[in-house]
Amino acid sequence: MGSKWRKVKLALGLNMCVYAPRASEDPSPSINVAARVSDASSPSSVDSPAPTSSICRPTTLTPSSSGIRLSKSGPKPSKGTCAICLTSLKPGQGHAIFTAECSHSFHFHCITSNVKHGNQICPVCRAKWKEVPFQSPASDVPQGMSRMNQVSWPEDDAWMNVVGQLPFPQVDASRQSSSMYHGPEPAIFDDDEALGQEPLITSNDDKADNNSISMMEIRTYPELSAVPRSAAHGNFTVLIHLKAPPSIVRQNSGRNETNSPPVTQNFRAPVDLVTVLDVSGSMAGTKLALLKRAMGFVIQNLGPTDRLSVIAFSSTARRIFPLQRMTNTGRQQALLAVNSLVSNGGTNIAEALSKGAKVFVDRTWKNPVGSIILLSDGQDTYSVKSPSVACTGTSYQSLVPSSIRRNNGTVLQIPVHAFGFGADHDATSMHSISEMSGGTFSFIEAEGVIQDAFAQCIGGLLSVVVQEVQVKVDCVHPSLQVCSIKAGSYQTSMTGNARKASICVGDLYAEEERDFLVTVNIPVDFSSDEMSLLKVRCIHRDPITKEMVAMQEKEASEVKIRRPEVSGELAVSIEVDRQRNRLCAAEAMAEARVAAERGDLAGAVSVLDGCHKALSETASAHAGDRLCVALSAELKEMQERMASRRVYEESGRAYVLSGLSSHSWQRATARGDFTDSTSLVQAYQTPSMVDMLTRSQTMVLGNPSARRTLRPVKSLPARPQAR
Repeated sequence: MGSKWRKVKLALGLNMCVYAPRASEDPSPSINVAARVSDASSPSSVDSPAPTSSICRPTTLTPSSSGIRLSKSGPKPSKGTCAICLTSLKPGQGHAIFTAECSHSFHFHCITSNVKHGNQICPVCRAKWKEVPFQSPASDVPQGMSRMNQVSWPEDDAWMNVVGQLPFPQVDASRQSSSMYHGPEPAIFDDDEALGQEPLITSNDDKADNNSISMMEIRTYPELSAVPRSAAHGNFTVLIHLKAPPSIVRQNSGRNETNSPPVTQNFRAPVDLVTVLDVSGSMAGTKLALLKRAMGFVIQNLGPTDRLSVIAFSSTARRIFPLQRMTNTGRQQALLAVNSLVSNGGTNIAEALSKGAKVFVDRTWKNPVGSIILLSDGQDTYSVKSPSVACTGTSYQSLVPSSIRRNNGTVLQIPVHAFGFGADHDATSMHSISEMSGGTFSFIEAEGVIQDAFAQCIGGLLSVVVQEVQVKVDCVHPSLQVCSIKAGSYQTSMTGNARKASICVGDLYAEEERDFLVTVNIPVDFSSDEMSLLKVRCIHRDPITKEMVAMQEKEASEVKIRRPEVSGELAVSIEVDRQRNRLCAAEAMAEARVAAERGDLAGAVSVLDGCHKALSETASAHAGDRLCVALSAELKEMQERMASRRVYEESGRAYVLSGLSSHSWQRATARGDFTDSTSLVQAYQTPSMVDMLTRSQTMVLGNPSARRTLRPVKSLPARPQAR
């Protein structure tokens, strides 16, 4: 019967030993192959931080004087200790023991993970083995090697799949890697790796196809299809619906290799990603192990044209990995840097974001898409004086560097996608950081979903197909004026005579959708049977060609209504009603949050309940609209999380703020049980997000069927033909 610790490992889907495999023919590599997940190296790490002495790290790492503790060279295992996981080899603890022909012993599950990915030499004495242990089918045994000690344990080495097939890096001696291994940090972060030379567009035909596919889709829906000639209609609502083009995926069959299959190429914008990771003392143990696992997933799924930099922070912040391309070598080096982290100290979010912004400001080269992922499980103990009191976010402006702040008047605008981890993080500050930078805020309530949350985020970032999107609205009828634009957190503007308006949408992921409501006043008009209200068009930048793409006048969507003598009773458009419900729910959430922060939880619950009842009476609710159902479920969930002050402090505030972030940007965030098929979280998911999320979930325990895969809620059914 397995030990209690083994059961915990299996439940979490963790392999506590992470390796950077080296080629067997290299007898003296410069980097230790056993780069282990530090805070999950022994059973004691579940309850307390793993001692520094039990962590095996690359021998080139040295301690940092910046407040971020780095592990030193790995200890030499004793004869009674497994050289891989550094725990006891004492019999009777629920682990089979494998003794190699060179006489060194290991836990069977540790050494099978090691051997499975190509290491056929002893980790201790470097002797080459003739017989190796395998858990996998006999067909997986390398040619010429014998199989022995078959064990019917379930696989617990899914994490090995992240790095198992990557070749050992050949480090470029000309590159300065001091920042990677925590030597002196450079004053200027201009040591970023040059952009990849891989062509994103391989032929003129591809370029033509790219330009033709990269057009935005615009549809418009008037509130009513007709208004009587003799009647005026104030605050008449028009829905503007945008949809980004899909990712351009094409198979290149023109390769010279006769036996090679066609290569699928994804023509999307390369990304510069900076991850800002909390490694304070509260992250010790399982939290840090799960964070490293999630970072491994991110590293594995970035492409060779994408670049990654890693900032770690506790009492101070430090760049532990420069902005480097995620080639095979770059991935291995990034994994070594991430696995070197040890938790200690306080939480200095302001300095961490400053370092993250500095990476973007100082970089020599620039990929089309840039973003920061920030994760923290605590409250900033250095810059914010009273985090629990702030409600408007103005107290947190000092946390976001002006260089990356939204609407700062500069070209550089880097969204910060913030992830609040656990019950003790400062949700208000994390939400404020994301809002000020144009990013999203996610609430990671359960430790086990951190990788899924990261997967959903990068699934979007790795699919940006249009940038700097702007919607242009022009009044057609001479007596018409724009009254208002409801666009959430997106910046809007109108000319002085209110005849023209615009919405700045920014970057959109592949097949991502946006809905905006524009109101106008319909005047009395006896001149014709039909009235043109608005023309809506769109311009954007193609991230690959860097060119601005403007929709032609003839391609603009024109909004028209009929003007009969008598129109009779007309039903409100379900499309418009659906979006009104979404905005109504978001406004109720914001109002309830303000009441809850004042201590009036009963009033907050009353606001949410009133909105829930109002939604149930709408036309879309009566039609069984899925978005309306999801909104109702979300309002009920928020009411439950405001049952008491303790519940609100632990999860209610973060859940509400993550919901507000999702609705204001119309972009998916993680919160609560975001695997629930009725959750509104999935309403904003794009296909690329779902694909990446499914990839994350199916790598657990090596069993794709062990975890439920997610599909987005089809909140927007097939739309009727646009008018």
